[in-house]
Amino acid sequence: MDFIQILILAVVQGLTEFLPISSSAHLILVPVLTGWQDQGLAFDVAVHVGTLAAVVLYFRTEIIHMTQSWLASVTGKGFDQDAKLAWAVLFGTIPVGLAGLLFKDFIEAELREPVVMATSTLVFGLLLWFADARGKRQRDEYSMRWQDVFWIGVAQAMALIPGTSRSGATMTAALLLGMTRTAAARFSFLLSIPVIVLAGLLKTKDYLGQASLDDMQPLMLGALLSGITAYFCIHFFLKLLERIGMMPFVIYRIALAIFLYLMFA
Repeated sequence: MDFIQILILAVVQGLTEFLPISSSAHLILVPVLTGWQDQGLAFDVAVHVGTLAAVVLYFRTEIIHMTQSWLASVTGKGFDQDAKLAWAVLFGTIPVGLAGLLFKDFIEAELREPVVMATSTLVFGLLLWFADARGKRQRDEYSMRWQDVFWIGVAQAMALIPGTSRSGATMTAALLLGMTRTAAARFSFLLSIPVIVLAGLLKTKDYLGQASLDDMQPLMLGALLSGITAYFCIHFFLKLLERIGMMPFVIYRIALAIFLYLMFA
């Protein structure tokens, strides 16, 4: 891989992991549209490590508080709103973990097609518009009920379909449940941490024994570039979200879906 390829793929991953437009679809599509050789499993793992580092760094204060409160709740020393949020992140990860174990092979064999991605991009884009337009937007992430966590977790599991967008699906569910745009995004980003860890571990297991020292330089560069991009993406997305809403991302998804249908249908 040359520098331009590493740069473009890393920036694409850093931007699309947390915007509601599907990172997996873009990482699949970039090689298809450019004619590049597929970047391979190892590079996908590396850029996901970069985005994981970005979200952990950005929410480091919240994560420390949540971890301390969660440990206190486990040892019977109290149960506050940070402990509740930590448990919500853990419980919200269960549906996608189960779905990934059960359907991983089917998804990779049958659903990584441009037309499938176009359809899911369009359908879930329209659902995002509906949720943003009709949601009450009155609650924050600390006011979630356990049934809210369940439905957001189910939405995250549905995002295993390429083109759906994990962040888009979870934000859509949160908006439909009455959360504010910022709260929906913040919980979606926190919920991404265990998911990226689990996905990275699964991919790393598949990759063990194939890597060499010569492979490490592009992987490290890709991780660094995706991490920097993701950090600034999270920052500006949260700053601008209440002002711009979800409509720019809905329009982008519709345009992308039309392009994919014209190219591949």
